[in-house]
Amino acid sequence: MASLNKVLLIGNLTRPPELRYTPSGTAVADLRLAVNRNYTTQSGEKREEACFLTVVVWGKQAESCGEYLDKGSGVFVEGRLQTRDWEGKDGGKRTVTAHRRAGTGLRRGNRDRRRQWRRRRRPVLTGRHR
Repeated sequence: MASLNKVLLIGNLTRPPELRYTPSGTAVADLRLAVNRNYTTQSGEKREEACFLTVVVWGKQAESCGEYLDKGSGVFVEGRLQTRDWEGKDGGKRTVTAHRRAGTGLRRGNRDRRRQWRRRRRPVLTGRHR
């Protein structure tokens, strides 16, 4: 049976990107993304809920995210889900599901940042899969 692990997200950053480098020198950025959902209950009450996700961006796009994105920036992300398990300091097992990006772009409403990005001729929706 065929399978597919592809996710498209549009949301806003809840904090500035955390940029770091691996021992081999590869840039890695962690983005904390809030994705909102608006809906109406059966009784007609309007509600909004937010889903908070961690997005991991690698390479040149990680550096671009660190340079051009900030808290509140709107972003479009394309990639796949990946689950990681580890043991915490207290000895308990921890699990996190993170979104690994294949492409990152700036959303409408970030005109000044998009112009800066274009001037530097950075690809918006391209990138190597890791």
